[in-house]
Amino acid sequence: MYKVDLNSDLGESFGRYTLGMDEKVIPLISSANVACGYHASDPVVMDKTVAMAKAARIKVGAHPGFPDLMGFGRRNMSVTPAEAKAYVLYQLGALYGFCKAHGVEIQHVKPHGALYNMAAKDYGLSKAICEGIKEFDSGLIVLALSGGELIKAAMDLGLPVAREVFADRGYEEDGTLVDRRKEGAMITDEKEAISRVVRMVKEKKVRAVTGKDIEIQADSICVHGDGAKALEFVEKIRKAFGEEGIEVCPLDRLG
Repeated sequence: MYKVDLNSDLGESFGRYTLGMDEKVIPLISSANVACGYHASDPVVMDKTVAMAKAARIKVGAHPGFPDLMGFGRRNMSVTPAEAKAYVLYQLGALYGFCKAHGVEIQHVKPHGALYNMAAKDYGLSKAICEGIKEFDSGLIVLALSGGELIKAAMDLGLPVAREVFADRGYEEDGTLVDRRKEGAMITDEKEAISRVVRMVKEKKVRAVTGKDIEIQADSICVHGDGAKALEFVEKIRKAFGEEGIEVCPLDRLG
């Protein structure tokens, strides 16, 4: 039996602004990446999201980003390693307060947006992120791009890791995601996206945008739920997994 985690970014509403369809996504996934107030979310939203995850018996992870509410954490920022480490520690502490109140443990950490993308290519930034995680709790699983620098840094610091893949994104030959501004960045055909994910899990391979097959490790698949079609897509992935003998389970049960 093959096993894989399904994760989704949740708790990204803020004040009077509602983003995503968290209530409908939660029953379909096994791990939730909860925004920690820097790129999105607020204390009330964080509290509600952790409570919903607990009720659904899915695992909670921290989703720290750059302090950039207006840009939703998707704009690159020039920060020192000390700043990056402090940002991660601060956001882990914020989420921990709500998790402790609800009797929930933090399972993993997955950086958000620009922080995630920059860390995938920058070992120094990745190391700083991992130092913050390790000082907070050395048992937290680092969820990051398969083959990226953040995975390498986490392993170097002795942190447990989980390699993330994307159903709807194209890959370069080096294992990085195709830039959204380039052709082939997004996989828009549902059947193709699902077949690619199944192959990543079972064969540990994916076809790069160049047409070449590359090796890839799929411990967790990122799925989006900010639209009706996205929700239908997640349901179809789960159905395909059932037919292919792939069990959906949280990161801490993959081993």
